[in-house]
Amino acid sequence: MSKPLKIVSWNINSVRLRAPNVADFVTAEAPDVICLQETKCQDGEFPEKQFREMGLPHLVLNGQKGGHHGVAIASRFPLERVDVPDLCRHGHARAIAARVKGIEIHNIYLPAGGDEPDPVINDKFAHKLDFLEKLGPGYKKLKKIPRILVGDLNVAPHENDVWSHKQLLKIVSHTPVETESLEHSRQTAGFADIARMAVPDEQKLYSWWSYRAKDWAASNKGRRLDHIWANPEALPDTKIDTYRVHLAWRGGWKPSDHAPISVKVSV
Repeated sequence: MSKPLKIVSWNINSVRLRAPNVADFVTAEAPDVICLQETKCQDGEFPEKQFREMGLPHLVLNGQKGGHHGVAIASRFPLERVDVPDLCRHGHARAIAARVKGIEIHNIYLPAGGDEPDPVINDKFAHKLDFLEKLGPGYKKLKKIPRILVGDLNVAPHENDVWSHKQLLKIVSHTPVETESLEHSRQTAGFADIARMAVPDEQKLYSWWSYRAKDWAASNKGRRLDHIWANPEALPDTKIDTYRVHLAWRGGWKPSDHAPISVKVSV
């Protein structure tokens, strides 16, 4: 059997600015596939040369002009681009997928939703709810082959996915309408939540810490916004105990506000 595929998801918050962070991470962690969100560049602006030098020469890109969107997949191994469900009513560059070594990897950057959790007065929140509603049916109708879905889904679904369940119930990313919709879509599509298979529900688990905190590590007011899901066909080959939140990479030089997360999958 070949070596397991190490898959990483990371909201990088500008790939051009933080390509050095990615390069250092690749040196330290030796991932096989990195799924990036919030790349903030058009396809022609993506730092391809730096990724080739990292040993990740195979790329599929979905960038966009003038937006804080953009998703990309970089790999040590050849990638075959595959279609993704139509999830974004505004046509943002928020989804991309590729097949690598027989497994499909889907990379999603779900809308953050703005600050006001009211779809009537906040179109960004209405857009987020629409995206969440489409997510489950969109993936349910796809062919049943091994599939991993990763990304910044901008929802912390469980009570211990946030630093204070009670205080965040009316804060975008943890409102009941969002958490219930995300879980409904995940279950509709038949995905397993790898993080919560690896880490007990009663244990706090975060992947994002706000830039606004004076000392993010000391205050530790985090949320689990980044996710790895596996469908039934991929789940037997997903090595649950290899799931990691790479906490150190939330710190250091000009960090993203997200830490990378990873898991290994037998291929």
